[in-house]
Amino acid sequence: MPVCAVIERIMRLRTLCAGLLAVAGLCAAYSQDSADARLRGGFRNPTKDGWIFVHLEGNASAIGYQHGYLLAPEIEDSKRAIELSTTHGVEHSWTDLRNVAEKYFWPKVPEEYRQELQGMQEGLRAHGSKLDVTDLVAMNGYMEYTYYYDKSRHNEAKGVPSHVGEHCSAFIATGSYTKDGRIVIGHNNWTDYLTGSRWNIIFDIAPESGHHLIMDGMPGLIHSGDDFGINDAGILITETTIGNFHGFDEKGVPEFVRARRAMQYSESIDDFAKIMEEGNNGGYANTWLVGDRNRNEIGRLELGLRYVTLERTKDGYFVGSNFPINPKLIAEETDFPANDPNTPNEVRHRRWDQLMAENKGRIDVEMGKKFETDHYDALTKEIDPNERTICGHVDKSSRGLKPWQGPYGPAGVAEAKVADSSMAEKMSFVAGMGHPCGVEFHAAEFLKAHKDYAWQSSLLEDLKANPWIVVSAAGHGDGAVVGLR
Repeated sequence: MPVCAVIERIMRLRTLCAGLLAVAGLCAAYSQDSADARLRGGFRNPTKDGWIFVHLEGNASAIGYQHGYLLAPEIEDSKRAIELSTTHGVEHSWTDLRNVAEKYFWPKVPEEYRQELQGMQEGLRAHGSKLDVTDLVAMNGYMEYTYYYDKSRHNEAKGVPSHVGEHCSAFIATGSYTKDGRIVIGHNNWTDYLTGSRWNIIFDIAPESGHHLIMDGMPGLIHSGDDFGINDAGILITETTIGNFHGFDEKGVPEFVRARRAMQYSESIDDFAKIMEEGNNGGYANTWLVGDRNRNEIGRLELGLRYVTLERTKDGYFVGSNFPINPKLIAEETDFPANDPNTPNEVRHRRWDQLMAENKGRIDVEMGKKFETDHYDALTKEIDPNERTICGHVDKSSRGLKPWQGPYGPAGVAEAKVADSSMAEKMSFVAGMGHPCGVEFHAAEFLKAHKDYAWQSSLLEDLKANPWIVVSAAGHGDGAVVGLR
């Protein structure tokens, strides 16, 4: 019987036998009996409310092998969705993307993550997959291609969108703004539904070096991608993209490498900023929100290519909805319409400030869940889920979110997460896959009404209204062995 089937049978027995705390040891024992010793300690839990929980541990090769072996079908599916979405968006073939990955990304991948990606390839091959390391690198860098193919840098790429989609709404608060005076952090993931429906993995990674970390992510990615995660050094991390940003340094280190390294090795806000700045290539440029629960301090790192701004406080908040901050960055590294207060990004920004002010001193995890599912349009002053609301639903807007999405573009929030310092101590957070707000997306119904998006029909999936659940790393969280509850 395949290892995954054995593990899933054991985990089903766990739900029937309360108190069976030895299940993690049993999973490890079955892994030890497997043909490849690199599986030792790795396991996946059965899917719950849209999420798949995967625990990976050991050296880099083992972590990669476990990832590829335990998620082989999901990685194949994720690659198909990423390929369709990205090649359509940048108007270049997957072969072109592989060439960029091989020429510019791979040489900058450090040995640790090379071993992890090579291990993933071998784990996939154990299930008969033909995906190779270059495919995996291209998948990991898929959010950076729009920057690489920026028409302001490449005359031959005229007509290619000059910036990526407006991803995510996020906040971090502490001190007098929160109920217990400690950190609360939240994030929802704006993306096209084509890839967003695959953003359903909880990665619990215990590496041989660096720190134990837990993050959301997509099958096949070694980083979170939408970048929500916690490590056992007390660092909480999330981000939103910088709207209308352009710029890319071909000699720099891929964003996916820096983001994973920062999640794994940061022990302070300064550590985080240093890792993200070192070798910055400008790809997937973000405003990062970071918390240090040991110092009860939060920070905002606006990471442009040439302009970088780090702010920090022990009493206040930072929010993100894809708006740039530094005037020089706005003027020289973006096409952001800073003088227009009614862009969707700025409307969300006003709503964030309003929510922070109205709820000062009361912000906790439950409040964070309400923030991340908020449908109030601060422009029309109505409850109307659309491209201007914190919980985005571009598919319901006749305006779309140009140039990323046309009218009724199948995009918006695909999942959300919230945590506080107390949860972070237990390597835990709450997560809602799909639309935790309760508004569902039905692919067949949508495609029937909007034939302009028929090119997605082979892979576009429903996004259900799943409930919030608690996820915890192995060995952490109220005595739970692991996982989803």
